[in-house]
Amino acid sequence: MTTPFPFTAVVGQDDLRLALLLNAVSPSVGGVLVRGEKGTAKSTAVRALTSLLPEVAVVPGCRFSCDPASPDPGCPDGPHEGGGGGTSRPARMVELPVGASEDRLVGALDIERALAEGVKAFEPGLLAAAHRGILYVDEVNLLHDHLVDLLLDAAAMGASYVEREGVSVRHAARFLLVGTMNPEEGELRPQLLDRFGLTVEVAASREPDQRVEVVRRRLAYDGDPAGFAVRWADEEAAVRQRIVAARELLPSVRLGDAALRQIAATCAAFEVDGMRADIVMARTATALAAWAGRTDVLAEDVRQAALLALPHRRRRNPFDAPGLDEDKLDQTLEEFGGDDDPDPDGDGGGPGGGGGQPGPDEGPAGDGAGAAPPEAGEGEPAPGGAGEQSPVRAAEPFRTKVLSVPGIGEGAAGRRSRARTEHGRTTGARRPEGALTKLHLAATVRAAAPHQRARGRSGRGLVVRRDDLRQATREGREGNLVLFVVDASGSMAARQRMSAVKGAVLSLLLDAYQRRDKVGLVTFRGSAAEVALPPTSSVDAAAARLESLPTGGRTPLAAGLLKAHDVLRVERLRDPARRALVVVVTDGRATGGPEPVALAARAARLFAAEGIASVVVDCESGPVRLGLAGQLAGELGGTAVTLDELRADSIAGLVKDVQRRAA
Repeated sequence: MTTPFPFTAVVGQDDLRLALLLNAVSPSVGGVLVRGEKGTAKSTAVRALTSLLPEVAVVPGCRFSCDPASPDPGCPDGPHEGGGGGTSRPARMVELPVGASEDRLVGALDIERALAEGVKAFEPGLLAAAHRGILYVDEVNLLHDHLVDLLLDAAAMGASYVEREGVSVRHAARFLLVGTMNPEEGELRPQLLDRFGLTVEVAASREPDQRVEVVRRRLAYDGDPAGFAVRWADEEAAVRQRIVAARELLPSVRLGDAALRQIAATCAAFEVDGMRADIVMARTATALAAWAGRTDVLAEDVRQAALLALPHRRRRNPFDAPGLDEDKLDQTLEEFGGDDDPDPDGDGGGPGGGGGQPGPDEGPAGDGAGAAPPEAGEGEPAPGGAGEQSPVRAAEPFRTKVLSVPGIGEGAAGRRSRARTEHGRTTGARRPEGALTKLHLAATVRAAAPHQRARGRSGRGLVVRRDDLRQATREGREGNLVLFVVDASGSMAARQRMSAVKGAVLSLLLDAYQRRDKVGLVTFRGSAAEVALPPTSSVDAAAARLESLPTGGRTPLAAGLLKAHDVLRVERLRDPARRALVVVVTDGRATGGPEPVALAARAARLFAAEGIASVVVDCESGPVRLGLAGQLAGELGGTAVTLDELRADSIAGLVKDVQRRAA
């Protein structure tokens, strides 16, 4: 596969190239998820695959790309006669924009004509266009939840269903799903992650010679695109011919019992959920053998299949690092090797020559020994001085009680706070603004009923006009911006409290991931506060910053609150519809700066005056409690909860308390 951009300067591009080619040989492998930093030619590699795919035979005039040899009996453009002549066209790659609407994805049904004329006027969407081709989603991790649900349904059933108040249209939708993502911007939902057959990690090379070659080829392409394409045409044609040959050989490839035992043992050893991993590995290993021109699956095929199919299926939560233990993989393959010859070098040896991608380095974390200074340590120097303590590991995360923003918002779809959304329970009706998407049938009938005589109604049908149509208003859930304001001063480090505090924040981060929130992190200690992580959808990044967070110094509480207020002000300009929930993690002390207590109170009242929802996690411990965190919560107009009460089933009524205070 060739493109205007070389792969030589991107670590993991050999694996990416191989994964895409295996899907071209055997589309049943299930697609590819490409993870990597920005600027690593992820999208370029995916787009290059299209020109290598064989042409597709379709029924003439069918908008749903039916195969003339076996047309879909339920095709909206049918019925088609089986075995008839067809036309050929190049395979399509359809791109799904992150901000696409539901109608753009699944198609639009004209409700007005359906009610008034009884006609199913259907305009196909992107799923119909991608049938028997590639559906490509750039930044797939940023896709809205309702679109993810539709993709899951179509991928599972091989068909798309459009339902509008009892009027339905169904059409086939079998496609190769390819997605790219930057993990720094947030992770995928586990349900969608599992739908990708293979996954690869890519990163830019640090070798100067390889980076020079990237620039050289890019400049050559910009100077003469046609000449550049001609230069690589022979290699591209050779790859295309090899794909065709591998497709023809694929039905003859034998997957023996020994290879099947290796596949099953590997999936069991790595404790992957369900049976999809076993099936994907079997299909991938078979495609690898066909790509290599063999009719038998060898241990090296099973090993390479495991490296491509298993890393993303071992990820249990957003804090788990992707990747496989290759020593454990080799040991499992050797133990269950049977009659097949295992790869003697253990280097994958497969046609792609790629190996597993190591997980990202964990953030620095000390063992906590001697990390807890006495309470008097607050007088130590600011960050970087002798009073700074080594980072401590977070305690095990736990399931937290749901914290939500009071009132009803209109932000991005999520799972935290109440909001007016396109999906959810119906709460009323209104006149549609633009195209009608969710019909409120009862309201439409009520609007049309008084005019039936004037419109000359004579039969049983209802005469409906455009002005009668009513759009359903619905209430669902939205995602919020959860901004953590974490006290990292010397008083928090005392008596090993920071480990428990980090565990609590990690628990809230995990909850934010599950509820599709954006998160941000502000820390304060010494004499100042800093934005450790600007608002982002990546809870991984927040967890990494939290894990490496050192402690020590005084407690500039006011500086932390003012910094958080400034972050919220900027974020409101970027995303005005997303409401914020501020979680202040502190013992309530204020010792930094002149008049620290009064200044902190004035800063807190800024949040209350603007109606910003807030929760104070009280980290004070010991037999004597000053209750400073509760006082801070009162100034913020929020509520306070202890670390123990933060656990699920321990703070009943917290949300009601937040709403009561806001009211």
